[in-house]
Amino acid sequence: MSIINEILMNLPEVTPPTQKKLSFKEKLKWTGIILVLFFVLGMVPLFGLNPGFQNRFEYLQIILASKFGSIISLGIGPIVTASIVLQLLNGSGIVKFDLTSHEGKKKYQGIQKLLSIFFIIFESAIYVLMGGMAPDPNLPHLRVILQLILIFQLMLGGIMIMFMDEIVSKWGFGSGISLFIAAGVSHTIFVKSFSWAESTATYRVGAVIQFFQALFASDPTDAALAISAIISTIVVFVIAVYAQAMKVEIPLSFGRIRGQGMRWPLNFVYTSNIPVILVSALFANIQLWITMAQRIDVKNKFISALLSNNGIVTWIRPPNLVKSIIEQQSLFIGGDVYLKALFYIVMMIIGSIIFSYFWVQTAGMDARSQAEQIMSSGLQIPGFRKDQRVLERLLNRYIGPLTIMGAITIGFLAALADLSGALSRGTGILLSVMIVYKLYEEIAQEHMMDMHPMLRKMME
Repeated sequence: MSIINEILMNLPEVTPPTQKKLSFKEKLKWTGIILVLFFVLGMVPLFGLNPGFQNRFEYLQIILASKFGSIISLGIGPIVTASIVLQLLNGSGIVKFDLTSHEGKKKYQGIQKLLSIFFIIFESAIYVLMGGMAPDPNLPHLRVILQLILIFQLMLGGIMIMFMDEIVSKWGFGSGISLFIAAGVSHTIFVKSFSWAESTATYRVGAVIQFFQALFASDPTDAALAISAIISTIVVFVIAVYAQAMKVEIPLSFGRIRGQGMRWPLNFVYTSNIPVILVSALFANIQLWITMAQRIDVKNKFISALLSNNGIVTWIRPPNLVKSIIEQQSLFIGGDVYLKALFYIVMMIIGSIIFSYFWVQTAGMDARSQAEQIMSSGLQIPGFRKDQRVLERLLNRYIGPLTIMGAITIGFLAALADLSGALSRGTGILLSVMIVYKLYEEIAQEHMMDMHPMLRKMME
């Protein structure tokens, strides 16, 4: 165990800033650099990849913040998968970490990084060796060499994303995972809204352009499809912002200063967008592995049926209800579509609840951790004696219900967004809105005074 601890304590990492608080300009600089680098890496193609490469995993790109066919094809998949595995192990009690101590947190982060590296290597090999990203068939004599080169490039991109995430977490705003998802979703929404590029259909790619083209061509069906996607996107934006703004405020006072106090906010969506990221990443990984496993010749008919395109995949991939209703001009589009939609909603809600609970326990958001933080700030509940146990009992009344209700709300909203046929994936839009809103709150709270007056006026 001492050797493992030695490895964990000496893993390569991004050096944190020496100063206690970074300025707004410094954080903005590093966030901007990493964002530009993320988009640049998304345009670097994999050397030796089959020129006729067809992206069969396009639906995974938004959730995994990746660009398939580029050096960052893995995206945040390995990092999030490692986080899911470690949370499940810790939450189930199979592996226990003392997250109250500095050494315990360091060990937890070290194992998560090791797991991330393992999944980077594993997924890189799986993508290439199972044909997800096959080498150029025109060079059959170099097939093995090209496979190794492709695996190395995917591993390099995965490692870069891992350290870029760490740079943003320590030197920028929020986390790299959230930033990459928001950047990818924003890019997709803009392209799908205003792109003038031609598609295989009659109209242009952009929904706004497509809507006016369909109107002028007297095509109500395509016009309705375009405007429904735009409206769905706007509705998801509005509801997500409203849900994120809801909060419970607990009045607290400074024990040594009479008449002075503050309100401790607990957001209604207590765990923010983390549960939806984890559930969506889990579904994306299941779809990815099943797609890969379809290349294996399975003799068992039952397992073969589960792994087929009409098996598990159809139940965890949301049907586009709005599009089906508009195209068929009827609410009676088949009971199986509604059943799959209901199953998807239920699974999103259950998954969000489970991951919300685990996240609260592992991220220091439980009642005990919050009570310790409040007590260390010199605050207490007015009219109660200064006792952490009293404060913990009070917080338990709010944190438990908020964790469950927030998870149900965010899971339901994410599923509904996916089923509505919004621009980009509904889950991606929801995540993007909540990420940007959280970023706004963080900047407004920590950097309102040291930013440019023009920016400060916009933030107010």
